[in-house]
Amino acid sequence: MAEVPAAAEGRGETLGEAKWSAVKELGRRFPGLTADHVRFEVLSEASADADALVRAEVDEEGWRQAADLRAEPAERVRSLVNTVCAGLGLRASVEVDEDEEELRATVNGEDLGLLIGKRGATIDALQHLALRAAFRGEADRRRVVVDAAGYRERREAVLHRAAEHAVSEALDFGRPVELEPMRPAERKVVHLHLRERTEVETHSEGDEPDRRLVVTPVRRSPSAGAQPDR
Repeated sequence: MAEVPAAAEGRGETLGEAKWSAVKELGRRFPGLTADHVRFEVLSEASADADALVRAEVDEEGWRQAADLRAEPAERVRSLVNTVCAGLGLRASVEVDEDEEELRATVNGEDLGLLIGKRGATIDALQHLALRAAFRGEADRRRVVVDAAGYRERREAVLHRAAEHAVSEALDFGRPVELEPMRPAERKVVHLHLRERTEVETHSEGDEPDRRLVVTPVRRSPSAGAQPDR
């Protein structure tokens, strides 16, 4: 079997872009490769007339050791998210933190909208794949979260506001209120946010991908008054 070349050159308008280009090329030959296991040689700096040029060489022993670590769930998640970021052409790094309940991969970088996708569709799909990759059918699973540019916190805040608005409308008018279609993970966020609210109850209706969460008043709010004229 032919030996896989362990070096590549990369060009870019800056040294950073040139290094990223080289790592991306090497990543096709060395799955899961990150810049941590690459040595760089600057062949030429960027100028007004020419791009920066670097030579990158893989630390193959370090890459193999990292590959061995990928037997661990956290490293399998890191490898998957790194691979997806590289495939999307993103210049990003991945940090993985874990405890007894959760394994969280956080993507840091610029222009991560492509990774997040419309209403989080892409990053939610990646999170689902990360869960499957991390535990590979094991019964004892922890929660797996993939986040980028603070998206999870922002989206959760949006869902909480929508939930509170639905509660107010349901109590004011004494009728069930449907929220916009949501993926299962987002419906769960709303269910959990409202589970302590004794004046309303929640359930889901419809089929995926148009399944909606419905907020229903348990009893008529005294402030609702008469039904408005129709």
